[in-house]
Amino acid sequence: MAVEGQGYFLRSERLGFRHWRPADLELALGLWGDPLVTRLIDSRDQWSALAVAERLQAEIATGAQHGVQYWPIFLLATNEHVGCCGLRPDDLPARVYELGVHIRSRHWGLGYASESACAAIDYAFSQLGAKALFAGHNPKNEASRRLLVKLGFRHTHDAYYPPTGLMHPSYVLEAIGKPTPKAG
Repeated sequence: MAVEGQGYFLRSERLGFRHWRPADLELALGLWGDPLVTRLIDSRDQWSALAVAERLQAEIATGAQHGVQYWPIFLLATNEHVGCCGLRPDDLPARVYELGVHIRSRHWGLGYASESACAAIDYAFSQLGAKALFAGHNPKNEASRRLLVKLGFRHTHDAYYPPTGLMHPSYVLEAIGKPTPKAG
């Protein structure tokens, strides 16, 4: 779905980032309503429309309260919605944010996760003054593991993640001495 008048605050080579809006329910349903997207981030087989609406409202609230969220991302060439990528507060006094990426299933395998994550990482360190980024993934999600390693994240431990009921591998990327991630 293409959306006009995006007002992107962040851009990468192919992607534009903006903030979630209350009118974005259709976009949110296309992303989090897809069981291929949510099967590894939540134990529910498929999110209901209500669960997706709640997730959208939570992202909007996080943005209003903390200035970050898992921002919706769009192809610059067409304004087509690709998914979301961004940050959440993890430990604000220590200036640590959580990095997350969810890509619509029809856009998998095209490098958008890596490209958007690189842009979000750069934003976190250069604009927010983050000291470190945290990320985790479902232990069955090999693509996420490969992405985090490629981006320079270091595995630190496994942590229980209530939405899946599983121990998720957890990673950190520190600002000092961090490798410069490359898209692609």
